[in-house]
Amino acid sequence: MRIGFIGLGNMGAPMAQNLAKAGHTVLGFDTQTLKVEMIEILPTARDCVEAAEVVITMLPNGQILKSVADETIQYMKEGSIFLDCSTVDVASAKSVAEIAKSHMIIPLDAPVSGGIGGAKEGTLTFMVGGQDEGFIKAKELFDIMGQKAVHCGKSGNGQSAKICNNMILGATMIATCEAFSFADKLGLDRQAMFDVVSTSSGYSWSMNAYCPAPGIGPQTPSDNNYIPGFASDLMLKDLTLSQIAAEDVNADTPMGELAMTLYKSFVEKEDGAGKDFSAMLPRFEKKNRN
Repeated sequence: MRIGFIGLGNMGAPMAQNLAKAGHTVLGFDTQTLKVEMIEILPTARDCVEAAEVVITMLPNGQILKSVADETIQYMKEGSIFLDCSTVDVASAKSVAEIAKSHMIIPLDAPVSGGIGGAKEGTLTFMVGGQDEGFIKAKELFDIMGQKAVHCGKSGNGQSAKICNNMILGATMIATCEAFSFADKLGLDRQAMFDVVSTSSGYSWSMNAYCPAPGIGPQTPSDNNYIPGFASDLMLKDLTLSQIAAEDVNADTPMGELAMTLYKSFVEKEDGAGKDFSAMLPRFEKKNRN
C-alpha cells in the first residue's frame, strides 16, 4: 500500500518503520524537522496524504487531530482510509469521523496499548472504532504494527475502549503501589508479598506484568529508575479523558476520578512528571497517613 503517516514521534516513527519493513511505501510528515530510517519525509501534510490509500495519524491531542483532519482529508482519495491511532477525547474522534464521511473517506479511530516498546516490537493492541469495511481493509496493517486488533463498533468506540482500559490501569497501579508501601510498613517482605498476590485474588497486570517494586517480578521500568515505559503524564492525560467522557454521559466513576486526582497531584506537585506511572510506589513510600 501507499501510506501517509502524520506524527512521527516516539510512537509514530517505529510504527511507520514496521510498515515500511513489511514492504509498504510510507510517506511521512511531522511538524518537527527529523529523519526516520526507511521513511520519506515530505514538506507538507497535504503532500503526505495525496494519493495515499491509507493515512495514519499519531498525534498529541484532539485539537491537533481535528486541525490535521480539517487540513488533509479534503485532499485524500475517495474511498481511502483515515486511520487515527492517537489517544484523544471521544467527541473529537466522532467529529473527525463526520469530517471524513462528508468527503467519502472511511474513518477509523484506533488508539493503542503497549507503549513505545510495543510500537518498536510490533506488539501493540489496537482498539478500533468505525465501519466493518474499514477495519477489514486495515487489518493487514494492524497485524504488522501489533499483535491484536479488536473491532469495538462504531466511530468513537475505539477511544471509549482505550479510556475504560486505562481508567482500570491507573486505579489498579495506584492500589498496587499503595499495597507495597503498606506491606513495607507492616514488615512484610516484598518478594513474599509478590509471591502471594501474583498467584491469588489480588492478581493484576499492574502486579504481575508491570510490578512497580524494583527487583520483584519481571523486569519493568522500576528496575531502571522509573524511566518511562508509559509516563505518568500520559496516564494523567488518559484519566482526564475518561472523566471528560464520564461527565458527558453522566457516568458515576469515583475510582477513576480519584485516580485522576492522585496522578494530577503526582505530576504537577510531587515530581512525578517525566517518570513512569509506576513511580507512584516511591511516592507512597514518602507519605504517611496524615
